[in-house]
Amino acid sequence: MAETDIRPTNFIRQIIDKDLAEGVHDHVHTRFPPEPNGYLHIGHAKSICLNFGLAQDYQGQCNLRFDDTNPEKENIDYVNSIQSDVKWLGFSWDGEICYSSDYFERLHGYAVELIEKGLAYVDFSSQEAMRELRGTLKEPGKNSPYRDTSVAENLAHFAKMTAGEYAEGHCVLRAKIDMASPFMCMRDPVIYRVKFAHHHQTGDKWCVYPMYDFTHCISDAIEGITHSLCTLEFQDNRRLYDWVLDNISIECRPRQYEFSRLNLEYTVLSKRKLIQLVDEKHVDGWDDPRMPTIAGLRRRGYTPASVREFCKRIGVTKMDNMVEMGMLEACIRDDLNQNAARAMAVLDPLKVVIENYPADQVETLSAPNHPSDESMGSRDIPFTREIYIEREDFREEANKKFKRLVLGKEVRLRNAYFLKAERVEKDAEGNITTLYCTYDPDTLGKDPADGRKAKGVIHWVSASHGVPAEVRLYDRLFKVPNPAGEENFTDSINAESLTVVQGILEPSLVSAEPGKALQFERLGYFCKDKQADKLVFNRTVGLRDTWAKIEGQE
Repeated sequence: MAETDIRPTNFIRQIIDKDLAEGVHDHVHTRFPPEPNGYLHIGHAKSICLNFGLAQDYQGQCNLRFDDTNPEKENIDYVNSIQSDVKWLGFSWDGEICYSSDYFERLHGYAVELIEKGLAYVDFSSQEAMRELRGTLKEPGKNSPYRDTSVAENLAHFAKMTAGEYAEGHCVLRAKIDMASPFMCMRDPVIYRVKFAHHHQTGDKWCVYPMYDFTHCISDAIEGITHSLCTLEFQDNRRLYDWVLDNISIECRPRQYEFSRLNLEYTVLSKRKLIQLVDEKHVDGWDDPRMPTIAGLRRRGYTPASVREFCKRIGVTKMDNMVEMGMLEACIRDDLNQNAARAMAVLDPLKVVIENYPADQVETLSAPNHPSDESMGSRDIPFTREIYIEREDFREEANKKFKRLVLGKEVRLRNAYFLKAERVEKDAEGNITTLYCTYDPDTLGKDPADGRKAKGVIHWVSASHGVPAEVRLYDRLFKVPNPAGEENFTDSINAESLTVVQGILEPSLVSAEPGKALQFERLGYFCKDKQADKLVFNRTVGLRDTWAKIEGQE
């Protein structure tokens, strides 16, 4: 199903429409604010499509802003990968890339302003003491013994923090709000901490860094964001978002709105868990095709259009739910069924000798690249006396439901001739090693004159001209729909999520473009891997949803 121009409404669009109609805003300005501490995943794609899509639809602006307030976990590789992912999805940001670190001077100034207003204080309590004083969801917190330190002392302590005179963990700057608040985020949250770390943008200029919740709202205001969109886990934090902006000297007042995050079956979308998968080598890096990262999806052969269509289909709501993996797979199947070129490959080869075909003859046959799109052109396929077919496409005996090759019966070879199975040759264990057949030379592109019909159509590859390649058959990474709900999520990793086979491919596939998906006829959708030292193809998705069939049987 191709992307359409239909624009379904949702509660965020309704808010924007109301704001524009009532003159609250005369334009729309959104932002996509990733932290550069990991690769983006399919959940981020939902946010990208929402923020950039709204800006496009309302002829507004969308910033790409890196919320880079934790230099210990951030690096420039993540910054570069995030930019690539946004561009790959088909979006571009307005103006220069923004960084929260661009505003460190102003953020520091606003922290000083809060201290001067008696709304922030430097706390020398240990982390254990702070946790104890914080209270619980049922019990209010207690004031820190440093809460009533004078403004002058707090300014002096914060200046020393900024100058690097206090060690990491020795003290923090906290907002003075309400230790009895029913919302934990309002119980005097930390807004600055000491951290001696090299920053990928500011180098070693700073040794105090603002916390995310303090930084985010101010960055939105500095950039003139009208609608700040985030996921539901930040719903309570909206109170802190508003408190900070209410208590500093800043004119722009963005509003935060929350939507449900994406939860996808048979995978995990927690950055912590994804890092664990990479660090413990359960997968081969962030762009492993089994990973739900955008880089992994791209390497597996997913298209930008299919990911955008998926984000459109799941919609934007305030209700948490688990999205079926089959919905994502349906989007890529719908896309590639229309747009992927066809080719032939044999993944479990059975050698076939066509006894009545000349031994030294090589015939060049023409095959369409797409059965219903002539604009995609055609390709040449070599046909020879010896070919390979899929082992599962032949049976010595079979009932009428088996629509492939059976001894004494005929099938059509895709884009070629009728083929009749005559006899087999076996090894000492009884395994078929060679199938001997005959062909009908009058059936190229037409049915026999006598009106007989073939049982089915099977694919094939020339034995002498076919190209050997490693084919990686990827499946779902986890065996259970909700691995995050397991006691140890790595225990539910699917041991069969990757099967490697040695296939034989038609020669045109040597020049296939890496990452561009195509259909191996009758087998599924595959793409050439970026690996340069050998020919490798990755399976994007099968032609049918085999998991749905398995679950139905269970």
